[in-house]
Amino acid sequence: MRVSATNPGLAPTLAVIGGGQLARMMAQPAIALGLPLRLLAEADGVSAAQVIPDHLVGDYRDLATLQKVTDGCAVVTFDHEHVPTEHLHALAASGLAVRPGPDALVHAQDKGLMRERLAELGVPCPRNAIVGSVAEVEAFGFPCVLKTTRGGYDGKGVWVVRSAADAAEPFEVAERTGVRILAEELVDFTRELSAIVARSPSGQAAAYPVVQTTQLDGICHEVIAPAPGISEQLAGQAQAIALRIAGALDVTGVLAVELFETVDGRILVNELAMRPHNTGHWTQDGAVTSQFENHLRAVMDLPLGSPAPRARWSVMVNILGGANSDVGRLYDGFPHAMARDPHLRVHLYGKELRPGRKVGHVNTYGDDLEDCLERARHAAAWFRGDLGNQSE
Repeated sequence: MRVSATNPGLAPTLAVIGGGQLARMMAQPAIALGLPLRLLAEADGVSAAQVIPDHLVGDYRDLATLQKVTDGCAVVTFDHEHVPTEHLHALAASGLAVRPGPDALVHAQDKGLMRERLAELGVPCPRNAIVGSVAEVEAFGFPCVLKTTRGGYDGKGVWVVRSAADAAEPFEVAERTGVRILAEELVDFTRELSAIVARSPSGQAAAYPVVQTTQLDGICHEVIAPAPGISEQLAGQAQAIALRIAGALDVTGVLAVELFETVDGRILVNELAMRPHNTGHWTQDGAVTSQFENHLRAVMDLPLGSPAPRARWSVMVNILGGANSDVGRLYDGFPHAMARDPHLRVHLYGKELRPGRKVGHVNTYGDDLEDCLERARHAAAWFRGDLGNQSE
């Protein structure tokens, strides 16, 4: 049952679908903006439901539930991209402002459609093809990457295959779930980058500095803003690609474009996300306006805030549950981490620890990159329990 928060009518209510940490981190800027949020959470006590009192627990795959939670709201936005496309069209047809809209969001929901549209736009991408059998993968060529076109995230639904034997599992998943399989070349890249932009319905857009990202087991582990050593030309090209995609697909809100920087100095688009993104968490403390605030401003068609960095360098390191993590005692990491680094910023998600699960992140900033990296890595390791009870 939804608990209704008092809304004196000073601002329209924004519905948010999905109760994860992204919705949780929208709450703080929403408070500052005086913007009431109403949440559809997947279970009691999930991350965002802990901080957004006006929430309903229900299934985002059920249209009646979506209609109930958005009743009386001006706009609906999302913590994830998994709401069925046909339900989004139904909500839009009822007069609700769906942002991003279903015709945009489908390109983040379906990797096959995304590749087709980016090819039409002439956006540089890895060589790719939809494949229906192991034989077609062999014809595409090994080694390659196979992906489910829908439903994959954080390394799930992604396989690096080097032989026909490696390619069997993806097609077993496809047969079980009814999704298609996308084959992509295994890109020889030097590093991964991310370009994040925000775009409003009126067409205003803002581009954040291009960042360098490091993945661990398919999960974003570390972000450096801006990407060290990136040329103005390459950074500008990445931002221009992100802005072009946002405009061509009519994206409203935050768009994250994950990129490969290749050994020969090119950039290729890897993935799209139409929501605040892990590679933009550094903006909470390192930018004038965070990605979360600009997402809210964009979907409500308010003027966007400055994406400019506050310091020369910002570093974000995720806190992942590890083998040494002590379930329920994450909060106990604060005394050491805060005493050691008074400038450290820690963001916890209110999640129970499990190995490999994202349960928080730390942000550091300053003029010395190596110092920022050391501080962020130490704090994240301390919260993970990797440093035990060491004192300094």
